[in-house]
Amino acid sequence: MDAFLTFRLPGLAAAAEADTDRRALAQPVPVVRELSDEALMGCISEGDKEALGSLFRRYARLVRGVAYRILQDPSEADDLLQDVFLFIHAKSKLFDPSKSSARSWIVQVTYSRAIDRRRHLLSRHFYTRVDLADMIREQRDPALKDMLGSILDRADAQKLFEALSENQRQTLILFFFEGFTLDEIALKLGQTRGNIKNHYFRGLEKLRKLLQCVPQRNSAV
Repeated sequence: MDAFLTFRLPGLAAAAEADTDRRALAQPVPVVRELSDEALMGCISEGDKEALGSLFRRYARLVRGVAYRILQDPSEADDLLQDVFLFIHAKSKLFDPSKSSARSWIVQVTYSRAIDRRRHLLSRHFYTRVDLADMIREQRDPALKDMLGSILDRADAQKLFEALSENQRQTLILFFFEGFTLDEIALKLGQTRGNIKNHYFRGLEKLRKLLQCVPQRNSAV
């Protein structure tokens, strides 16, 4: 209702609003179906900010977890979280649902931008501490981003993971796709951190060998 009329005629406005409320209550309440990640990406490409908010709520924990593991700084991880979703908002039309799931695309974007940010911070001598030995060495390997991209972009990615041992598969999935730290994975699986690190490194090495043995998926498919 027009703000001017509402101000000048409060009684009429209140009566009209009450009548509208009664009619609304008389109507059946529609069932709102939760949109898939891919549908949300389509809405975002059309400028729907509510869709972006929904996607943020679904993936903020995962994106920040990945960012923190690579950047090792909470403030930088928070900044990268915002950066990733600003990128998604601006470049959502780059997402092609025929090539990967929205989840895989978001993970790829996160790893790519986090690794690039870490290289920038290293060039600026951001990491002045020398006791970073416990940081997973794979995350300092520039080839990690390419390997993950190759896996995530494959139609048979599930088969690659099925070739791993159960411990290796659980560790890598929890680490890369669920945002758990190695300590959290150790607690969740009831194993020592040393065992979990072993599963992590052996799993990645096996995935590397598998990728060298199988043909890459045709990008046009």
